[in-house]
Amino acid sequence: MKALEILSHVDHTLLSPTATWNEMRRLAEESLRYHTASVCVPPAYVARLRKEFGKELTICTVIGFPLGYDTTAAKCVAACEAVKDGADELDAVMNRADMKNGDLAKITEEISALKKIAGDRILKIIIEACDLTTEEKIFACHCVTKGGADFIKTSTGFGKSGATHEDIDLFRAYIGPKVRIKAAGGIRTVEDMEAYLAQGCDRIGASAAVRLLAEQADAEQNEK
Repeated sequence: MKALEILSHVDHTLLSPTATWNEMRRLAEESLRYHTASVCVPPAYVARLRKEFGKELTICTVIGFPLGYDTTAAKCVAACEAVKDGADELDAVMNRADMKNGDLAKITEEISALKKIAGDRILKIIIEACDLTTEEKIFACHCVTKGGADFIKTSTGFGKSGATHEDIDLFRAYIGPKVRIKAAGGIRTVEDMEAYLAQGCDRIGASAAVRLLAEQADAEQNEK
């Protein structure tokens, strides 16, 4: 698979709590140079990135990150703020306590509320699969589908483990036909990225993708 094709599916990610503006600017410049699907950044940087780089940059940010146990009202306020600041995509963390309590209606209602705010923008729901049983992952697939989200996402990258191929197979079996899959967390090699894309993932969340693929991508661009 060509490097530029892989990168077109990558959310070029930097969510460190100590990330600086210079690092964010470099992330955005790399995204534009290599045509990644988006940059995924902390909410506090969305407005500044939009002002600096304009509409050309696709900006993704996170909601309720990384624990997901904010109230629905708080997540909705955060989503509204992100949209106002110029975010194109929202990656919101599901409340796993609600899942453990079996409150599927509450989870679905929260996803629906966030999608209403997102509108035509992409909404991805992070379920942090490493914390869930197989049955709970299946329930999460149903909630994400019924709530109208655009993607189900495996992980925050801050949990005890990240994406697994077993989870992707499970998602594919239980999500609705309009829901896409984002694999994130622990994806550190080109082979990993290729394998998840071949398995049917539409997005990859990775901080190392550009570093790993830049040389090959430069060569491909020079051939054009």
